[in-house]
Amino acid sequence: MAAENRNIKLLIAYDGTDFSGWQRQSNARTIQGEIESCLSTMTQEDLSLHGAGRTDAGVHAKGMVAHFSTTTSISSKVFLRGLNSMLCSAIRILSASECSNEFHARFSATGKHYTYSLFTGTIQPPNQRLYALHVASPLDLKTIQSCLRLLEGTHDFSSFENSGTRDKSLTSGRGAIRTIYTATLSKGVDDRIEFHFIGNGFLRNMVRNIVGTLLEAGRGKYTAMDFKNILSAKDRAAAGPTAAANGLTLKEVIYLTF
Repeated sequence: MAAENRNIKLLIAYDGTDFSGWQRQSNARTIQGEIESCLSTMTQEDLSLHGAGRTDAGVHAKGMVAHFSTTTSISSKVFLRGLNSMLCSAIRILSASECSNEFHARFSATGKHYTYSLFTGTIQPPNQRLYALHVASPLDLKTIQSCLRLLEGTHDFSSFENSGTRDKSLTSGRGAIRTIYTATLSKGVDDRIEFHFIGNGFLRNMVRNIVGTLLEAGRGKYTAMDFKNILSAKDRAAAGPTAAANGLTLKEVIYLTF
């Protein structure tokens, strides 16, 4: 009798600096590829690891969720211990647990929480350079906060969408419409500012494009009304530049069940 399939869920943290993003690539080092290689070694199976989403090169994660199906009898505890012993120190499995076969890391998710970090001091400490964008020019935080409030709710975010998110020829589906539950900023110690975006989904480079445009508003290029018009334009050319990848972190993937 064939062995029964088991579904294993992983909670993953990683420093994306030296990786070409999450998604497996034949000619580049990726997070998915590294973990799949270790899983195949442990199980002697040709496994596919399904992530909650894709992060780009240089983007970090504190709470990526992924799952894989296996027929092995290896326990979740052994997967946790074994993967962390095999993976490089830039990737860590925070937890491993057996879950329902109905669980899918991507399709079961109801939302994601991204953060984007800035360092606004004159001289950025070297140990922060990989995890926060250095913005030395003064920023008008009141204008930025007014722009952030305009993002909350359900909108067509085409103005902040890079190509490659989806097949734009399809007439079905939700297109570029997404719901942002909260878009806020917090000021930390040591000249740190952190943006928080929680929503039901994000388009390719959407957060980085939003941040790049917010920074332009903070420098005086756009007013809050200009920002509202950019959002309404549904045109990527209307918005500002894409902020660097190093400030972006996937903090949490949200599930109502499982």
